[in-house]
Amino acid sequence: MALHFERSEYADRLARLTEKMKAEKVDALLLFAQESMYWLTGYDTFGYCFFQTLVVKVDGSMTLLTRSADLRQARQTSTIENIVIWVDRLNADPTMDLKNLLSDMDLLGAKIGVEYDTHGMTGRVGRLLDNQLSSFGQIVDASYLISRLRLIKSPAEIAHAKRAAELADEALDAALPLIRAGGDEAEILAAMQGAVFLGGGDYPANEFIIGSGEDALLCRYKAGRRKLDANDQLTLEWAGASAHYHAAMMRTIVIGETTPRHRELYKACLETIQAIEEVLRPGHTFGDVFDTHARILDERGLSRHRLNACGYSLGARFSPSWMEHQMFHFGNTQEILPDMTLFVHMIIMDSESGIAMTLGHTYLTTDGDPQPMSRHGLDLIQR
Repeated sequence: MALHFERSEYADRLARLTEKMKAEKVDALLLFAQESMYWLTGYDTFGYCFFQTLVVKVDGSMTLLTRSADLRQARQTSTIENIVIWVDRLNADPTMDLKNLLSDMDLLGAKIGVEYDTHGMTGRVGRLLDNQLSSFGQIVDASYLISRLRLIKSPAEIAHAKRAAELADEALDAALPLIRAGGDEAEILAAMQGAVFLGGGDYPANEFIIGSGEDALLCRYKAGRRKLDANDQLTLEWAGASAHYHAAMMRTIVIGETTPRHRELYKACLETIQAIEEVLRPGHTFGDVFDTHARILDERGLSRHRLNACGYSLGARFSPSWMEHQMFHFGNTQEILPDMTLFVHMIIMDSESGIAMTLGHTYLTTDGDPQPMSRHGLDLIQR
């Protein structure tokens, strides 16, 4: 059985979850987020693009409802013992199978929490589910119940996060010799992703971001490659991934001449991250991190060039995003606690001058100073 953690760790996670369910008086949970199923049981699949749900009762019993294609996947990668198959067929409505399953599990009239805010729950499925369960029991949104439990990482999870950070460093090491005038984005990207795979890592939960020239100002992956000019800029955002645990990094690298605007924006990024390190610790909130980011960049006249968030929690995630729910944005009251893995990024995109500058890496929080998980420093990289 391909489990990444000891069974005792999964048992501890289930105990934490059921205690939280008791506190919130929830009789059962319908898990649609693949990362929730993975965290709780080890179940590892991309089958969540189809209908599937893991039913977790407050007594700790679990049943997976899925397609036949994932039957062996669940058996070989998870601690789940009870697996029920819904049958692919014309006009199939697996939410009816789910309603029957819940009835068999003696949950008629129960308070049932549903993970609605996830890529594993389409709008169509949500409508079908609500229709089937409208008179079945009390249905509540429990999208963030496991998400909040996952914020604090166990020692075994931290080990995977640290390996992910090593893989991210190795990806940058592989890219740097190729970043030069005439360098090909395709070769750079292949070297970075190849380094992660060669190190035993996984596909990341979203594509690596790569863009040069005017595309260096983009914050998303886009199709198409170009070769670097003698004077150019290259923005990279990537992550190492180990057992689906991520550690992200971000850099804008200058090729050839470094303009005064590049240096100005780099200085703003560096000073802001250094200030954030003073609040990335217990006694502060995610909102405090964003407020520090906004205050410093706004004081430098960069308010229209910055973003409305400056990072987020990382962990085990599945496509299409390696971002966890908890982000550094205005008003977020989530406390910073020890043993969180948090990605801090500075992104300044000056469309007026066509200059980009980004800087970021992942931290492990402690009782005191946050620990950068990368061995690479935050110096401006020039080629």
